[in-house]
Amino acid sequence: MSTPTTEPGHVLSEPDLSVVVGERRRLINLGYRLLGSLSEAEDAVQETYARWYAMSPRQRGAVDSPGAWLTTVAGRVCLDMLGSARVRRERYVGPWIPEPLPDRSEWAVAHTDGDRSETVDPADRVTLDESVNMAFLVVLESMTPAERVAFILHDVFRYPFAEVAEIVGRSPAACRQLASSARRRIGSSRSPAAPMAGQAALVRDFKEAWEAKDIKALVDLLDPGATMTADGGGLVGAVLRPVEGSRLIAQYLVHIADKAPGLTLLERTVNGRPGLVAQNAGVTATVAAFDLADGRITRIWAVRNPEKLRPWTEDGAS
Repeated sequence: MSTPTTEPGHVLSEPDLSVVVGERRRLINLGYRLLGSLSEAEDAVQETYARWYAMSPRQRGAVDSPGAWLTTVAGRVCLDMLGSARVRRERYVGPWIPEPLPDRSEWAVAHTDGDRSETVDPADRVTLDESVNMAFLVVLESMTPAERVAFILHDVFRYPFAEVAEIVGRSPAACRQLASSARRRIGSSRSPAAPMAGQAALVRDFKEAWEAKDIKALVDLLDPGATMTADGGGLVGAVLRPVEGSRLIAQYLVHIADKAPGLTLLERTVNGRPGLVAQNAGVTATVAAFDLADGRITRIWAVRNPEKLRPWTEDGAS
């Protein structure tokens, strides 16, 4: 970050407001990947801008690159938040799953208020790609805060290690090692990606089998060693431990369907991959993300915590 040094008598001009505000989407993208939560990413970005505007106009005018300054501060804020998040998640009721995101084309909704219409598309703040699919984010959760920040900044956002070091507070060589360690974790957990059309077809078959309460069909679509993890956050009913094995998962899903006869399943994009949304009386109750391998479902992440379903519960999410 630049320090405010000027020649005597020279008056610095502040960066153009549009330039500063224009960094917001990129900062939200960074924050979501670092924190696994859109709401926490928004908090981090708000804090970043608060620090920017806490400086005097002269100090802001001395910053050579507002984007670099904002990224550095946002990275440090997220690093601090990751440390405190670990403590909070140790007290979390049941498993913690990253906040699921919808596809922007399935989100955009026109709201009419008299003569005014507004397009509400919060998902536009996060670009969906491989670095936000649920399997990727879950692996990121297993990393140390420093590993996660070094890896995301360098491998995803292409920041040189010299700049990463300034954010993480370690040497460039140490940051290189952190990113390398994170890369190995990602590589060891990654399964070959099936074509998107094949993924969508498999999820559709799964949806139809669930709707039909067909245990045999569900078992056939699931890998024998599949796991299903649910996140209710202690706010709604959810199994507190992963359900393991295709038959147990199938039986559990049919049990859920029996308990909620009005359940409606919708095919939706979840973090850039085919997923399902379960609604009761038009209200989103669960968002499910899937990981697939060899033509079968290997992992299901079912997010039920209503605080994480905010992007899915606004008008038009159905």
